[in-house]
Amino acid sequence: MDFNDIILIIVALFLITLVVLQSSKDNINNAFSGEKSELFNNQKQRGFELVMSRVTAVTSVVFIMLSVWAMVS
Repeated sequence: MDFNDIILIIVALFLITLVVLQSSKDNINNAFSGEKSELFNNQKQRGFELVMSRVTAVTSVVFIMLSVWAMVS
């Protein structure tokens, strides 16, 4: 294993952890029943949810960049 692979695995595990820790806003019953969903409503994130969302976005961009870099090198 190369240094690039180890860094990529660490970032991938961190990204998986961030996604699992985020709370879901939808009820699973509404997804299958076809009831009114508030998925596309304008819901503001505040506090810890906002920080988690931004850290997840940055981590996903870093993961994509590292994946492309690992393929090229």
